[in-house]
Amino acid sequence: MDKVKFIAEVSSNHNGDLDRCLRFVEAAKDCSCDGVKFQLFKIEELFVPEILTKSEEHRKRKKWELPIEFLPEISRKCKELSIEFICTPFYLDAVDELEPYVDAYKIASYELLWHDLFRKCAKTGKPAIISTGMATLDEVKSAVNVLVKEGCNDITVLQCTSSYPTPPEQCNLSAIETMRKAIKVPKGVNLKFGWSDHSVNEGVILRAIHKWNVQMVEFHFDLEGEGEEFGFGHCWLPDRVRRMIQMVKDGFLADGDGKKEPQPNEIDERLWRADPEDGLRPLKKIRSQF
Repeated sequence: MDKVKFIAEVSSNHNGDLDRCLRFVEAAKDCSCDGVKFQLFKIEELFVPEILTKSEEHRKRKKWELPIEFLPEISRKCKELSIEFICTPFYLDAVDELEPYVDAYKIASYELLWHDLFRKCAKTGKPAIISTGMATLDEVKSAVNVLVKEGCNDITVLQCTSSYPTPPEQCNLSAIETMRKAIKVPKGVNLKFGWSDHSVNEGVILRAIHKWNVQMVEFHFDLEGEGEEFGFGHCWLPDRVRRMIQMVKDGFLADGDGKKEPQPNEIDERLWRADPEDGLRPLKKIRSQF
């Protein structure tokens, strides 16, 4: 599909298992996704020491880390299946560690204010996708400006609500158009807009696409409900993803060519319209043939 790209966000649902990571790539491809996204972080470089000292909950997230040694195999599988490999770097060195393998960088909502990360991603020349949960318009503009200044010419800005899961009334999809009108980039920079979903709601996805013309939809993905994050309630499962993407495809097919004329599958029905002389069906010219 060329009107919208679907990105399956694995997040920490890989459970530290390489075979499971590769099955995520296969499942995303099978669901007709265009890309699969992972996250590369180290707990010690994600939270300050005083938080980790005081919070067992945050320390437990150590098991959510994606081992760096998995990257070549994930990249190989993505190339084999012709699906984009996207990853979120959460520390500066992660940008370098990912560069040989990824097709694009994704910068998370929580890192939106950390411009050094934006600068380093931009200097690689790879496309950048940014989520904007919790952000003000000025904060988004500033982040985009950093990317542009450092040479990034392919930028996707995703409307996002950092709530897990997000009720539809807090998705604020209309902010997509606000950003589209307000964010200006130089000629030659490909600026796109999309939706990063935490709602797990088909109505929200369809509205984002058919009303607000998003070019990308990112959603959290799990294989069977056994991922580390599935219990939070913001992850989609494959069968539902498959149906949702098919709904989107069907929606685009339904547009037609805009000409007001009989469609091929209703030509025969024209003969069964009420005859203009007596108001009865079918037309007089075929009554004797029935």
